[in-house]
Amino acid sequence: MRRLLSNRNIFTRSTKAIHPSPRYCILALLVGRLLGGAVQEQAASPDAPRPGVATPGVRRSMADVHPQATFNVEGQPDWMVVTDDAVWVTSSNVNHVVRLDAKTNQPTTIVTVGKPCSGLAAGFGSIWIPSCGSHSLVRVDPQTGKTQTQIPVGPADSEGGITVGAGSVWMASDKKGVLARIDPQTNKVAAEITIPSGSFAPVFADGAVWITSTEHNLLTRVDPQSNHVVTSIPIGLQPRFLTAGAGSVWTLNQGDGTISRVDTQTNKLIATIQAGIPGTGGEIAFGEGSVWATVFEIPMSRINPATNAVVQQWRGTGGDSIRVGHGSIWLTDIAHGKVWRLDPKLP
Repeated sequence: MRRLLSNRNIFTRSTKAIHPSPRYCILALLVGRLLGGAVQEQAASPDAPRPGVATPGVRRSMADVHPQATFNVEGQPDWMVVTDDAVWVTSSNVNHVVRLDAKTNQPTTIVTVGKPCSGLAAGFGSIWIPSCGSHSLVRVDPQTGKTQTQIPVGPADSEGGITVGAGSVWMASDKKGVLARIDPQTNKVAAEITIPSGSFAPVFADGAVWITSTEHNLLTRVDPQSNHVVTSIPIGLQPRFLTAGAGSVWTLNQGDGTISRVDTQTNKLIATIQAGIPGTGGEIAFGEGSVWATVFEIPMSRINPATNAVVQQWRGTGGDSIRVGHGSIWLTDIAHGKVWRLDPKLP
């Protein structure tokens, strides 16, 4: 799922080469914050410098981090989802999805899926796996690891997401702007909702589906009762991955390395947090009272929702996917085939 860059000893999502997008070109100009709006500043290069933050007392080193457990995962471990008893992780280059047992700290079940991509979701007694290999959505029994069904709807982009809520599974299925609503009772697409183009990563929070448009610098709210867009909120440059917590949706903005915070009650942008982590890849999660973001070179940044500021930031090896669950931070080290389980109270 990654390719090794010749000029930097890191991996980035290789499916970018399979599904090229002009928004990642250094000289590409973005469409304005509103559809049809004014032209924005230049897009960030995938190799853009990541300065991080310079606040005194914030910077730390990954060399000082000692995992509670280390899972060796064949290939390039990436997307993760937390369940009641485990964490599941994809490894696209070997066509695997692996269950990491939260009690024994051992990898157990291995499910074979063609190029799993664009996130993982758990719900309705299943693990939901977008496949860039078969251009479908694979439903798997978490107890047996067996495929329950394969739904003929594929992700809009390899770098997206999938979420569950309101009795449905939600996934962007067309980069032109389509959000697919999948009924887990029938395993069929129940609705296709028109959303801004270039929307790829959804999350369900506070009774709504929220999805970022990387192309238009928007966070869109979809009402699951009416299957219509409620509003689209201008946020940071090139938002992609997002998470929910503390009454807000938080987006990782790849274009400028900021994190946008949107209040789910008012639909208003209430903070733009300078994190200094621009460029492609990365991920963001909420848990243990904090927001956690990851990119290569700066594998972890912790944001305090009370202050809307980065309060700890670790530099060094690892990163690109992060989740919180079972009292721990789960962080991939994709370049070395590992998943780390970390204490969220890291000094």
